[in-house]
Amino acid sequence: MNTNIDDLLNSIGYSFKDEKLLITALTHKSYEVNKTESGDVNNERMEYLGDAVLELVTSDFLYKNYKDMSEGEMTKLRASLVCEPALAIDAREINLQDFIYLGKGEENSGGRNRDSIISDAFEAVIGAIYLDGGMDAATKFINTFVLNDIEHKKTFFDSKTVLQERVDAADLGMIQYQIVGESGPDHNKVFDAVVKLNDEIIGEGTGHTKKQAEQQAAIEAISKINN
Repeated sequence: MNTNIDDLLNSIGYSFKDEKLLITALTHKSYEVNKTESGDVNNERMEYLGDAVLELVTSDFLYKNYKDMSEGEMTKLRASLVCEPALAIDAREINLQDFIYLGKGEENSGGRNRDSIISDAFEAVIGAIYLDGGMDAATKFINTFVLNDIEHKKTFFDSKTVLQERVDAADLGMIQYQIVGESGPDHNKVFDAVVKLNDEIIGEGTGHTKKQAEQQAAIEAISKINN
């Protein structure tokens, strides 16, 4: 874990007036601390707020910049931009995973690399910035780290459909998904999946549901096909 918060502040380009908000945003529920002045002991409530801010800013952006896009198309694109895998990638661009406060059990089980934990912390940081600097500051952060590389992020909403369309268009053969492993307790299962093209593995993925693992495998396969 990186305890030098200045490194994170430099990455995001924002200076907090109340740095305790950022610390709360980085605190996972597994980390035992005393209550903060706000009453929050972890980032769950702040993640809830950040999620709402993120959805509003993204909706506003799409409405203003994609004037020919239908309501259904905007909904699908927004889902791609704010889904867990996409936000986890956004978070890793600023090395957010290195700054999250985790309990020892979560740390030892690989929680620092888990998309769900990283993406939740990312949304909590959005909430923290909103509380500290208002909507303008939060919008600037979202524009910089979420509403970028939109064409690539479109594949996150339903990568399995995108992969199937690519394979069919090029007449490459048959796609097949397979769950090849699972681990963890019942309340926190992790599934491993592969996607095969004509019995050859072209993508691998993990997730807390079988569908999520398959979507991740499809994203990797799309990247290989694009290259």
